[in-house]
Parts: sequence; structure tokens; C-alpha cells
Amino acid sequence: MSADIEATLAAVVDRFNRHAERNPAVAQELSGIERTIAIRLSTTETYAVDLRGGRLENLRSSAPARADVTIRTDPDTFRGLVSKDIGPMKAIVTGRLKLEGSLEDKLLFRKLL
Repeated sequence: MSADIEATLAAVVDRFNRHAERNPAVAQELSGIERTIAIRLSTTETYAVDLRGGRLENLRSSAPARADVTIRTDPDTFRGLVSKDIGPMKAIVTGRLKLEGSLEDKLLFRKLL
């Protein structure tokens, strides 16, 4: 894993899990949803994380065998999304972010950031 991307992803996972712990409605809304999320930041840099029991877990620097949701972007756009310098809709409209998955799973993406 690229050190700064790994740190950014770990911070996103931690921020999301703390948010879900502080907001029982979020955890309840996500309870029972199990998804594997692939994050492709280039043709060679892929990460994965699992959504289970209302929490993100098992962050890894490898492509999953099967992803329910795939997020495709470049490292700079990813950092901008995390820091909220760019919104998800703007990134999608400008082609800097692509989401692959069901409509429900695409909507789930907004809750993760």
C-alpha cells in the first residue's frame, strides 16, 4: 500500500466506524448489509474493505475476489473526496469518479464518506 493512501483509507474507516458508533440510526440502517467494496485508484493500485454489521473492517491492499461495489478514481480525487474538497456528485459528473454496483450500493457510497 502506498503509505499516504493507506493512512487515508485507515482514517476513513476509523471516521466511519466512530460515526456509526455515535449515531445508532446509521448503524441500524446498515445492519444486515454486507458488502465488499473495491477501491481502484489506478490500474495497479487496488484496495478493498468489507462492510459488515454496520462497520467497515478488513482493509487490505489487494483486489477482492468479488466486489459488490467498485469505486474507480485517481489518488488526487480520492484525497479530495475524503477531505471534502470535491463532492461525490461533482466527481461523478466530471468523470473523475466512477461507481460500479447496484443503485442501492451506489447510494451507500455517500454514507461512507
